Amino acid sequence: MNLRVRLATFLYFGLLSVTLTASAQQFQPVETTIDKIHAAYKSGKLTSHELVQDYLDRIKAYDQQGPALNCIISLNPNALQEADKLDAAFKKSGFVGPLHGIPVVMKDQADAAGMPTTLGSVLFKNYRPPDSFVAARLRKAGAIILGKTTLGEFGAGDALGSELFGDTHNPYDLERTVGGSSGGNGACLAASFATVGVGEEGVASIRRPSTWNGLVGMRPTSGLVSRTGMFHGWPDTVQTLGPMARTVTDLAELLDVMVGYDPEDPLTAMAVGHIPRTYTASLDKNGLKGARIGILRQPFGDTPDPDGEDNKKVDVVFEKNIAELKAAGAVIIDPVAIPNLKEALAKRSDKMTIDDETQRVWLAHNPNSPFQSPEDVAASPDYSKLPPGKASEWKKPKEATAETYAAFNQYLKTREDLEISFLKVMADNRLDAFVYKSIEYQPPLIKDELTPKFRSPGRVPSLNTFLGYVSAMTVPSGFTSDDLPVGITFLGRPYAEPTLLKLAYAYEQATHHRKPPKTTPPLPSISH
Repeated sequence: MNLRVRLATFLYFGLLSVTLTASAQQFQPVETTIDKIHAAYKSGKLTSHELVQDYLDRIKAYDQQGPALNCIISLNPNALQEADKLDAAFKKSGFVGPLHGIPVVMKDQADAAGMPTTLGSVLFKNYRPPDSFVAARLRKAGAIILGKTTLGEFGAGDALGSELFGDTHNPYDLERTVGGSSGGNGACLAASFATVGVGEEGVASIRRPSTWNGLVGMRPTSGLVSRTGMFHGWPDTVQTLGPMARTVTDLAELLDVMVGYDPEDPLTAMAVGHIPRTYTASLDKNGLKGARIGILRQPFGDTPDPDGEDNKKVDVVFEKNIAELKAAGAVIIDPVAIPNLKEALAKRSDKMTIDDETQRVWLAHNPNSPFQSPEDVAASPDYSKLPPGKASEWKKPKEATAETYAAFNQYLKTREDLEISFLKVMADNRLDAFVYKSIEYQPPLIKDELTPKFRSPGRVPSLNTFLGYVSAMTVPSGFTSDDLPVGITFLGRPYAEPTLLKLAYAYEQATHHRKPPKTTPPLPSISH
């Protein structure tokens, strides 16, 4: 055990003994939920100001000190003042909305006024835009956007190696990666630095860090959540914001606020008529009884390593998870297979000029943007500081050729064919959802991932993002023999979020696999 882990363990047991002597009236922010917070507000045991201060104290103790998770890029300088206004409003007329006084963290890929949107890059360290559509909805619902979190630079890859913030550490093993690209959210929520978080996913950027940090995470069906004010939004149809939380209930309550039609993001027109009054109505602890679950065991991606040691440790847990689903009343169909899946996934294609267009749309959302185009970004004095793989993000797109058009058209046709095949398998087997390992391997060591020749032990399962118009969510499903979190993914039809929430909630309530990391224990504090 290295020195940092020994110190964190010592701190855990030392502080825990102090905390246990605190007043029974002390509100504990560790592992708390939206409903518990609201109950404490109503009883007078807690104020928004006190809760925000609790989280700020934890961030101060554990983000750059102690285990030094390094998952926060910037904090909202007005968070306590916003909390004071909410406290005053509560005294006058009650809650202002369903997320009254709930501190939220956001992946630093979506805009929130008062804080820079850095994209994890030195290029944007001082870029200050107005609120994104989702940030504005959160504030209207009474939420406090507490801070922006680390990410894979420009929203790709693990939260490692950034010239702006360095590396983010997994609170369950400080020597391992937190995942990405919404990795900062993963560490922050696992360590109870906020109540819930908004992540973003293009391939597995919500589900990977959620899995490796023992969280619930959802990539909603494309179009449910607006991307206005998000880097890599419209006209892309794959990238999307999504909720991350420690419980399924919190995720559902956050999702309720995030969804909705936005004329600035035309993709949201697809979801009109598919949004229920509240997603919380789907939560049923008996939701797995009689549910037909197809176990998907096919390898994903182009570099699977089913015989790897890490993969085998995850496999052991997954077999237990299938038994847990069955014990909760599910009808298990094991295995099910999607025809030609590997061949279809291999035809994923570059989006040609779409990335360039999404950049222009995002920059145009900020009336005070110092950059008017990707070319302006490439001309920045800090551009030379980018690693080669990231610098290409802002280069002028190559001229489309007949060959690239043909490849892209083949990708679109393959995606359509695969979605039909996917839905046919569900129909033929009368499935409510597929289930598979959220991530097929344990989080790698940071030192290995930063080695240029490092080869990932396997691609993350990304079927849902290839299809686009389907829904998926991961839920904690236990720990490996190395005491590292793993998860299972429920994958369903387009706009099947209510069904997935029902199944995931029933599984969560039957197993209660989530447990907090020992590196960020409760802080000793004076009773409120």
